Amino acid sequence: MDIRTATAGDLGDMARTARAALTFDAAEAPALLAGLAAPPAGRRRTGLVTEGGVVYASISGKDPAVGHIDLLAVHPGRQGEGRGRALVRAAEDWLRAEGATQARFAGNPPCYAWPGIDVRYTPAASLAERLGYERYHVAWNMTADLTLALPVEDDLVRLAAQGVTVGTGQRDRVVEFVREHWNDSWAWEAANATGLHHAERDGEILAFAAWGSRPTWFGPMGTAPAAQGLGLGRVLLRRCLAEQRDSGQAAAQIGWVGPLRFYSRAVGARAERVFWLYRRELV
Repeated sequence: MDIRTATAGDLGDMARTARAALTFDAAEAPALLAGLAAPPAGRRRTGLVTEGGVVYASISGKDPAVGHIDLLAVHPGRQGEGRGRALVRAAEDWLRAEGATQARFAGNPPCYAWPGIDVRYTPAASLAERLGYERYHVAWNMTADLTLALPVEDDLVRLAAQGVTVGTGQRDRVVEFVREHWNDSWAWEAANATGLHHAERDGEILAFAAWGSRPTWFGPMGTAPAAQGLGLGRVLLRRCLAEQRDSGQAAAQIGWVGPLRFYSRAVGARAERVFWLYRRELV
């Protein structure tokens, strides 16, 4: 089976393969491939292709011994021919050559397709287990229905009385705020977000929320410790989701969720997509 490094000329065929194979993400498949092909500066990654199949792999920015299988897709018409197995093995060979000692089917923030393998892609999970990967963690997304009301007017009045303003248009300042309070991964997502909202008081950034750094998904968001309790998260979340609705979305994925209760209460979001994270030692 001929497996080779992908080139820019392969993107069209790769997108068609991904769109056909990734039935739960078909509309986003081309954008996912384009994002993985243009990761943050300094990331080591590769795209490998064979007829009817594609895999992307990368090295963790936090731990160079950890490699990631970022995306695997085999066209339905070529499944059952061992192409998925061959692509994973080829990706593992590349990861070994780059110094990785462990491979994971898990998202490599900040530029990733999914947190892990969506449990609905059962053949992919089965393949990982057949190849010796162990399931070590579970992650989930929540879905926000954007047809529901997302009012913020009363909150904006309340916050204004406390000297807090909410807006957009301060990307550089917000990115530095995110880097200072959280990490470089979130800062990259804020810098590359489609929408980026923030709250500030007396010239000091207090909180932020972003959407679109991973196509159509909401996140990340955060509030500085000194500003917690002001209700900034709910306001910024609703403003982002309203912007996503205005862009034509009927629903939004809140990715890699931690606080279920917050999103449920703030916008009626429901836990819906579940991802299994897998790993195996590259021996």
